[in-house]
Order: sequence, then structure tokens, then C-alpha cells
Amino acid sequence: MDFRTMITCPKPDFSITHSDRGLLMGSCFAENIGTLMVENKFCCDVNPYGILYNPLSVAKALRELTLGKQYEESDLFFFQECYHSYMHHGSFSSLSSKECLDGINARLQKGHEAISRLNYLIITFGTSWVYILKETGEVVSNCHKLPADYFIRRRLNVQEIVSDYSALINDLIERHSQLKIIFTVSPIRHLKDGLHGNQISKATLLLAISELQDLYPESVYNFPAYEIVIDELRDYRFYADDMVHPSSVAIQYIWEAFTALYFSKETRAVMKECDDIHKSLAHKPFRKQSEEYKRFLMQIVLKTERLKEKYPYLDVQKEIELCHILLNQ
Repeated sequence: MDFRTMITCPKPDFSITHSDRGLLMGSCFAENIGTLMVENKFCCDVNPYGILYNPLSVAKALRELTLGKQYEESDLFFFQECYHSYMHHGSFSSLSSKECLDGINARLQKGHEAISRLNYLIITFGTSWVYILKETGEVVSNCHKLPADYFIRRRLNVQEIVSDYSALINDLIERHSQLKIIFTVSPIRHLKDGLHGNQISKATLLLAISELQDLYPESVYNFPAYEIVIDELRDYRFYADDMVHPSSVAIQYIWEAFTALYFSKETRAVMKECDDIHKSLAHKPFRKQSEEYKRFLMQIVLKTERLKEKYPYLDVQKEIELCHILLNQ
């Protein structure tokens, strides 16, 4: 008997390879998948603004990256002894405005370079609720614990999201005609909205993505991360201790589903070779000075160099350098 409801997702008409250039934007789920992609030697940038939750903030960030915006002190505000940006995660906040701006603009420059030569874009929506700063009427990405009466809180509707993203996607496709955009909805539940409110919020996001798929069938795709956790895993053992975020096991399960859907057999083989190299480098020898261990390290160097020769776009320089450091100890 089968005790699970399996999610079926049609195989896309493209695959992601290590030679492709990518950008991941959105909630902390985008951070999880992006971290795994970077670890597996994919050429991608992850959340240049830090974690973003609502669709309008993600869209605004993508437009700023496309235009190469650089932030100035007038884009910041001072609160509780720190400088902050309404568009950025609190990890960019600083006691010094210069330090805050330096951190923001360095990441924006890297993000601008990534978006200027893009093959794929992965966007993860977290919530359809937004906070609007009363003073300016702008949707903010982060409230930075300012008093609640500074903001108006409301839920976006499907058409607002579709309208904003239609304009954004048109612009992106004009710049990158072969661009593939993968949308996901974060499986992380926003319990402050209440369980019913969270479901309405997620449903709004899913409906908006479905409409965008209908409008751009050759460019827009959906990966059912939310549905996998809610329907396939459907058990609190797949959540972290807070009972809100997916556990490491759940993230690995979703990652394997993602790789099976979007990576070719050859790409997965390259990932396996990279993983074997990492495991070999993590090996703890009985005697570091032994000839046997040095031969073992030389084999890793040769294996890594052969991999680099076969796939010149793979960034394995750190692994080669680490081998030489271990050899010279």
C-alpha cells in the first residue's frame, strides 16, 4: 500500500546546467535552495537584498538590480541606534551609515552583474501580506521593528501580483529572450496570520503563479515546494522545533525533488563528482605526514583538475588550493 499522496509535476522543456547563470530571490526557502546550489558549484547569486517575503518587494528588487541602482544615505533611516534600509534584511543594518551603504552596494553590484547575464531566475514567494509605510505609501520589505502604527498592513490580490509581474517579465524577457523563470511558494507557514489567513495568503500566491504560467507558457514554470511539504510529507516530524520551518530532512527531500526535475543526468553526475571530492577532503588521516596520505591528496588534485578540464566553467579552485595547503603541512 502507498501511504503518501505524491505530487506530480510535468518535466520542463529545459534543464539547468553548471554553465548557466542564475539568480535566486525571495523567502528563506530561496536561501535554503540557493545555498545548496552554490555548494554544488552552480553559478548563481542568492538574495542580494537578504530575505524578501512579499511579491512586490521581490519585483522592486529585481528592477533595481536590472538598473544597477546604488543606494545613498537618503535611502536609509535611523532607528534604535542603527541605520537601516526598508528594502533590505536586517543583516545589512549597521551603527554606521557608511558601513551600511558599503554592504548594500557591494551586494547590489554583484547582483547587477548576475542579472545582466541571466539564464534562469528562481523566485520564492513567502506571503501575500504587505506592509505599506504611511509616510511614503511604499511597500516595505522589512519593518525593522518600527512601531506598527507607522504602517498599513493589507493582503495583495491575485490581479495586483499578476499585473506587476507581467510588466516585470516582459522587461526581463526583452533583455534575456531565453530566460526561464521558476516560481515557488515557500512551505513556511506564517502563523501570525492565523492558519486560515496563512492558507488564503498561500492560495493567492499559487493562483497568481498559475495565471503567470498561462500568460508566459514558454518562460514561466512552477516548482511545487509548498505542495510537497503540505501533501507529500504532511507530518510534524518534517518540521523544525518551531513547527513552522521545514526540517533539514524536509529541505533535503525537496532539494532531491528539484534536482530530479530541473537537472539533467549529466549535471547530477557532475554534482556527484564534486560531492565525492568534498567528502575526500573532509577525510581525517591517522598521520598527516604519511606518504600514503600525500598520495591520497594527489589523487584528489588529479581528479579535481580532470573535472575542471572537462567542465571549464566549474569553480573548483578552492578545492585545488586546499589540497596543496594540506600537502605542504
